Amino acid sequence: MNEWNKLFLVGEQDGVKGDFNTLISMMNYVRYTTLEAIKDITVEELDYLHSKAGNSIGMLLTHMAGVEYWYQLNTFENRDLNSEEEKKWLPGLDLDEGARESIKGNDANYYINLLNSIREDTYLKFNTLSDEWLHEQTEFGSTKATNYFKWFHVFEDEINHRGQIRMIRKLYKNS
Repeated sequence: MNEWNKLFLVGEQDGVKGDFNTLISMMNYVRYTTLEAIKDITVEELDYLHSKAGNSIGMLLTHMAGVEYWYQLNTFENRDLNSEEEKKWLPGLDLDEGARESIKGNDANYYINLLNSIREDTYLKFNTLSDEWLHEQTEFGSTKATNYFKWFHVFEDEINHRGQIRMIRKLYKNS
């Protein structure tokens, strides 16, 4: 079976155990569609701002990587960003003026490599954890959530921003 067909088989991941099958298969599909949304994208498109307070596609891709990195810290290490990590990740996480000034000039491969390196670390850690870990309840803002929900939220956030990416590409082409 080719890799494309595997994207539609939730739970059918080679070498992945238990409930992680479902989680990883959904994460893989979302990432595939995100990468398809930036296929053949130029640096100019990645840096395009449709408004003064808008997000560029490069900012959104950095945000996706930053969200996943933050959830690695939160769920794997039970901690927040340290000061060094804040310097690297807060612009992309905050999507503010600092991000508009600093996240630009990179080609698609830069962002794809960033996304892939973070995802690789996620999957390496997932392979060391039990299904019970996915169902552990921990603090999540003012409530509790399972690690499973937290990781669902990672790719749910990516889905939302992928929609923005598609819209920004259309706006760029019509500008």
